[in-house]
Amino acid sequence: MTSSTRRRGRFGTEPPSTGAAAQDAEPDQESVARAIALRLLTSSPRSRAQLAEAMARKDVPDDVAERVLDRFTEVGLIDDTEYARMVVRTRHAERGLSRRAIAVELRRRGIDDETAGDALEQVDADDEEAAARRLVRRKLASTSGLDAQTRSRRTFAALGRRGYPPGLVARLVREELAAQGSTDDSDLDGFDGVH
Repeated sequence: MTSSTRRRGRFGTEPPSTGAAAQDAEPDQESVARAIALRLLTSSPRSRAQLAEAMARKDVPDDVAERVLDRFTEVGLIDDTEYARMVVRTRHAERGLSRRAIAVELRRRGIDDETAGDALEQVDADDEEAAARRLVRRKLASTSGLDAQTRSRRTFAALGRRGYPPGLVARLVREELAAQGSTDDSDLDGFDGVH
């Protein structure tokens, strides 16, 4: 082995001119942006804003991210209107969230107010009351061995976390407790669920 071979190492100092090692190891930013979007969309639907945020975290330039997001929107891989409608359906039906709580979640996910408002029209006041009533019944059933004040307080807390207004919850709690015959209204006088 010559001294020049020893200094350069076994493979020399220059990259090879052919083969995989000769190709640029650094992918272009557009490929990175596409890979990020496809990876996230494969696991679950996302809003355009969520994808843009993920690209920004990986230092994808804004103009590149916009180009990729525009293309994904054009071919239907990103659809904030349908995404918002899906979020409203699942959060209301599966989790029993109120329209107010769903609106907050949509805003957090980057859905604009107009798109969110249109999607929230799927849930009207009757749907919201029916969901709240189911939640009240479920919570009261799980606390059946406790006094009316404690049952009411826990029910208010549970529905408050889901965004239901105190007035609606108070009325439903009174109605359900009365229907169960577990209390009369005097047991709940002055109790509005707000601490």
